[in-house]
Amino acid sequence: MLLHLAAFAAAAPSVASAQDGVSKATTHPSCFAASGDTRTSSQMASFSTRWTCEGGGWDASAPVSWIRFEKIDWQGETPPALFFTRISRFDEIELTAIDADGTTRSKTYSENQGRPIAAGPIFTLPLPAITDETRSVVARIAGPHSAPMVTEARLTTSTARTDWTVMQLLFLAMILGMLVTPLLFDINFYFVLRERFVVLHAYMALSMVLYVLFAGGLLPLFIPVSVSAMAIGASLSWAVGVAAAAFFFSAFVERGTLPPLVDRALRASGWWTLLVIGFASLQFDWSQSFDNTLYFISFVPVIAIYLAAIVVALVNGSRAARYVAAAWIPLILAASERLLRGLGVYAAPPSLDQLLFAALALEVVIVALGIASKYVAIRQDRDSARAEARMLENLSERDPLTGLLNRRALDDRFAALHRSGYETVALFDLDHFKQVNDTHGHEVGDKVLKVVGDVLNAEPDSVAVRLGGEEFLVLLSGTNAEIRVETLRQTIAVRVAREVDALNSILTASVGLIHVPLAGNPVADFGHIYRRADALLYEAKAGGRNLLASDTMHAQPPGSTVTAFAAQSAA
Repeated sequence: MLLHLAAFAAAAPSVASAQDGVSKATTHPSCFAASGDTRTSSQMASFSTRWTCEGGGWDASAPVSWIRFEKIDWQGETPPALFFTRISRFDEIELTAIDADGTTRSKTYSENQGRPIAAGPIFTLPLPAITDETRSVVARIAGPHSAPMVTEARLTTSTARTDWTVMQLLFLAMILGMLVTPLLFDINFYFVLRERFVVLHAYMALSMVLYVLFAGGLLPLFIPVSVSAMAIGASLSWAVGVAAAAFFFSAFVERGTLPPLVDRALRASGWWTLLVIGFASLQFDWSQSFDNTLYFISFVPVIAIYLAAIVVALVNGSRAARYVAAAWIPLILAASERLLRGLGVYAAPPSLDQLLFAALALEVVIVALGIASKYVAIRQDRDSARAEARMLENLSERDPLTGLLNRRALDDRFAALHRSGYETVALFDLDHFKQVNDTHGHEVGDKVLKVVGDVLNAEPDSVAVRLGGEEFLVLLSGTNAEIRVETLRQTIAVRVAREVDALNSILTASVGLIHVPLAGNPVADFGHIYRRADALLYEAKAGGRNLLASDTMHAQPPGSTVTAFAAQSAA
């Protein structure tokens, strides 16, 4: 991108000095007006009372907005050749040069004739011929979808003499690079420690990358793009990024620091942004009279809710909220300034958007630090949980036959293990084990139980427990838990057949597996979970044994499903 911009800088004509007669880069409007869609440029030029020439006078909700430029503003300068303004949707723009004797020359352009250029969020249109007799230029904008399209309109001598300098574009490219970096970081981070807030932050970063490309006017450097695509892309990418921020903040702060009511309001504001503001971003022809006002006004309650959520989380001692506050408050201030300009409260050049882009860069740096801090904290918690799990293995609360933990060791620690990521509970029972004891004696039965204990204890990221008799329980963390449990179930039959010579038949196992996501079950009751797993085990037994029955625990549990696996013959 920097190479593209450097080439652009090299190709751009240098700004001439005052001695060359072209010291002014742009010509600002003298007056504004708004009307219905029936008046012509000649008619408007003759109605001086309809024009406002001292601040204000712009109205993006009217069918037609008018802008007048007087010759006195470029007197003694090279006559302007181009009209340019902020990218926004419109129906038609008519540019009329009016001479002293009343002669007019007009050019009319449709939306798809606008030419976005890499000089900020603007597009240009050629003016009709400007002569020494030209006294004014009138722009008639039919169906404008934003107030800044009127307030930020200018005339210029060439595309090299617009509001943004090459250095400002280079600064914008640097910000774009800063936005891409945390996006790559999020992707790598998610593979190490899968947390939902990482995905949401990646959505935010991607949306802001698109926003800078569209709203910063960088996209035309790489591909031809229409005015409508630039206008919709900028507003929609910002809305999506702001919506993702609500869900990110809800998932990022520590559990319990956002009261349920505040958390629901925060999530609702995210959906509001996505649906209502996202709709206004599309700028349909039939919504021209209100979509600009709807877009910006709808951000007001969103900003209030975001600020309130930050304050509440800070008061409740959230460390994560400190990073968010430092990152978002400058961004909210810059966005509020852009909101006021968008509503037409005052006029300012589009180069003021550099404040918003700089705030974006600051946001990604600070939030990236917050995510890194959260990453370290989560890893420490999980390492502590695993250390505690290893410590449990050295306690006296063990089954003397298999060396596995017993029920007593599990009861007091189940909730802590669940919070640390052990979200899958698998209840094993050996099929027809009573026949082993009755036929071969308890010595052979004990040997079988020891082999089963060895098999279950060898599974990484798990805690194996003997509950009593031929019943075992395994807690698992990590992914692919059901596949891992099924592998254990089949391995039991193979290992027992190989290591217990006295048996003359294959000993199989049945399993009831229940997945208990931490997100939906923050306070896990082991007794309830055990009963659910036992019911699934009964289903597996009733289905013919040598099966695995699985289910996921929800707030309102759905019916369980039984997954049957073909019995494996012993090696």
